Amino acid sequence: MDILTSIWRRMTHTKALEGSSGNMETAFFESVYRVTYITGFSTSDHGFFYKIYSFTVKLMIAMFMMGEVWCMLSFSSTLDILIEQMNVFVIQAMALFRYKYMRMHQHVYKKLAASMQMSNLDTSSPARKALVEFWIARSERFLKVVLGLGSATLGAWYVYPLVDDLEYNLTVPIRLPVDYRTPSRYPIAYLTTLIAFNYTAYFVMVNDVIMQAHLIHLICQYTVLADCFENIIEDCEKDFKGLGRDQLIHNSRFREVYIARLKDLVHQHKQILEHTQELRSTISPPMLGQVSASGLQICFAGYQVALTLTVSFTKFFMSLLFLGYNLFELFIVCRWCDEIKTQSENIADALYCSGWECGVGAMAGVRARILLVITRASKPVVLTAGGICDLSLNSYADLVKTSYSALTVLLRMRHD
Repeated sequence: MDILTSIWRRMTHTKALEGSSGNMETAFFESVYRVTYITGFSTSDHGFFYKIYSFTVKLMIAMFMMGEVWCMLSFSSTLDILIEQMNVFVIQAMALFRYKYMRMHQHVYKKLAASMQMSNLDTSSPARKALVEFWIARSERFLKVVLGLGSATLGAWYVYPLVDDLEYNLTVPIRLPVDYRTPSRYPIAYLTTLIAFNYTAYFVMVNDVIMQAHLIHLICQYTVLADCFENIIEDCEKDFKGLGRDQLIHNSRFREVYIARLKDLVHQHKQILEHTQELRSTISPPMLGQVSASGLQICFAGYQVALTLTVSFTKFFMSLLFLGYNLFELFIVCRWCDEIKTQSENIADALYCSGWECGVGAMAGVRARILLVITRASKPVVLTAGGICDLSLNSYADLVKTSYSALTVLLRMRHD
């Protein structure tokens, strides 16, 4: 395992890590940067050979998607064939749209990745260190789940053309400019389309893991800040050992320390809210398309699962994994957006439970700052898809129900 890890690190030595703002950015985004680098989509590496590699990958993906469109326009003779072709193309097209929008706001994502390091959030206490480590581990775990589920789906996709009853079948419906249906040309065509499809699929997964990493990064900032607010008095009284709470309240030095600490936390809360608003503005339009596309994909993938249940076990398993990936990919986005909403509301509860009633609320300027933070936090941060629907678990459940209803209509149309 150590040898594999060493090889992986050598293969994915990206400039993004060298330009990291510090340990926090590296901890949350190292795996994302490495995966982005090896798939050819790093924006931090400008070496000659890497540029050639990146350009080749992007050109291959573009030509592959053009071949899929060409096939749809040429051979979509029945509803089943059209759905099979749309099943793959929709998720790729939406990934392309999301990637383009991400590149347009590249500076925003870079600032968000460095936000925890630059805002100087206090992670010195054991509890806050544990919180940071928890969210780092969760980010890493879910990244592996996304890539693992996607890779398993690809594995089934690669095997199916080799075990089905069709001659010269490829991984996905695609039209090539040459006739590949000969014993000598088919292996070349199969390997070429397999490589192109592999890069296109990981292009989709890269978009998903980047989105997830930024959402979890924001959640961690909210949880750490809530702990700072809740334990503000305990943090300030560390240098005043031997003094009771009543004595501390009348200590001028403690007053200065407490007010300075509160002022910093209020400023950090404002910064995190601004970062959340920036992320919301950059993901809102592409997520509207993503939510719409996911509804279609869930419906189409469910149709393929029902269609292949009694026809081919391999294709049924392939369609089932694809359905699972689509469901899980949208679920994690809605899950983390819902968590951001919850954690942003917890700031008000944490400050209310900070012990202000012991007398610190009577200090000059403290009450106004406390009310300001509580007022800000009482309006939860809600990330939306185009301002039309919230990205939440309730919205996710509604979308799945709608997709299921559309699926039943499709199946009824086919039987009729």
